[in-house]
Amino acid sequence: MIEVKEVNTRRQIKKFAAYPIELYKGCKFYVPSLRSDEINTFNPKKNFNLRNSICKAFLAYKDGKLVGRIAGLINRKENEISGKKYVRFSRFECIDDPAVFRALLGAVEKFGLDNGMEIIHGPWGFNDTDREGMLTFGFEERSTYSTNYYYPYFCERMKELGFDDESKWAERNFVIPNHPYDRIVEISDKLKEKLNVVDVADTLSLKNIIKRYGLKLFDTLNESYAHLDGYVPIEGKSIDNVLSQFATIVNTRYISILVDKNDDVAAFGIVLPSICEPLIKHKGKLFPFGFIGVLKSIKAPKQLEMALIGVKNEYKNSGINSIVISRIMKHVIEDGIEKIESNPMLEHNYSIHHQWKFAENEIVKRRQTYQKAIGSLID
Repeated sequence: MIEVKEVNTRRQIKKFAAYPIELYKGCKFYVPSLRSDEINTFNPKKNFNLRNSICKAFLAYKDGKLVGRIAGLINRKENEISGKKYVRFSRFECIDDPAVFRALLGAVEKFGLDNGMEIIHGPWGFNDTDREGMLTFGFEERSTYSTNYYYPYFCERMKELGFDDESKWAERNFVIPNHPYDRIVEISDKLKEKLNVVDVADTLSLKNIIKRYGLKLFDTLNESYAHLDGYVPIEGKSIDNVLSQFATIVNTRYISILVDKNDDVAAFGIVLPSICEPLIKHKGKLFPFGFIGVLKSIKAPKQLEMALIGVKNEYKNSGINSIVISRIMKHVIEDGIEKIESNPMLEHNYSIHHQWKFAENEIVKRRQTYQKAIGSLID
């Protein structure tokens, strides 16, 4: 017997946050998210995305045993922009059982139907900095800090339930150049002069960058990403969520924030130290000891994850992205970084793929979202 329960209590929230650890126990490719982030998902005092979204979470039990979880999100801004009535499913993990899949996705369908929605799609998060997409290729590659792992049966079950393909992403591993980057840096410095931009990451602390340019960075991000599938502008208090998450793991050697003569962010790039090892070791918990490994990984990383790159429209096709990349790659080579991998890049977003073509690379993972009309999964 399958029973789906709505998450309401603190105890249920903790079970919801911890369930993936149990599902992927012994899987060396799975990287847990920060347990505190998962718990705070449902706390409006911590997750400001809830101000523009309706969210419900569910746990599935089979014969009394916890066998799955899912969250349903209705992002008002997404529906306003798209003109459609979407409910998103997110944080979806469960055992390989068609009945459990149907029960959990059916709970989100009903949640959507009760709120006048017409289409269910996902996995999507609250915005583009949240985890999104279901793995469809690269099941023997370790996930990054910013992505979810999925067993191969997930995409098979989605097809069986009548879901159609939606957005698709590719993830790449990059070969790090073994030659000095001095000449490229020299060229980028000349381009800086031509475009009249300066890189504040050269002189400011992370704290001061966030204080002076945090909001402006998101103006550039929203402008750069506005055309992408499912993109929801990150605005207001939601910016605080993202800044607090990124500030935790940013090393300024691997970022670039280019500011123009008007003191606006013309372009930026953020590459993050990989904190996967300590997260795996401590099962997503920072305390009591996990934070030590995280701090070590940030200060002296061996692996990096490409997070975000953005360019204001007026600077597109100017070559400004090469300035961003040259600063980061100079430090990558100096610091002896062993591996760089990208987070998901939309397959049809040719400009972003082109911007990262600074080195030999290969696609190692693919992921996608699914969609269908609401109705068939509701009992």
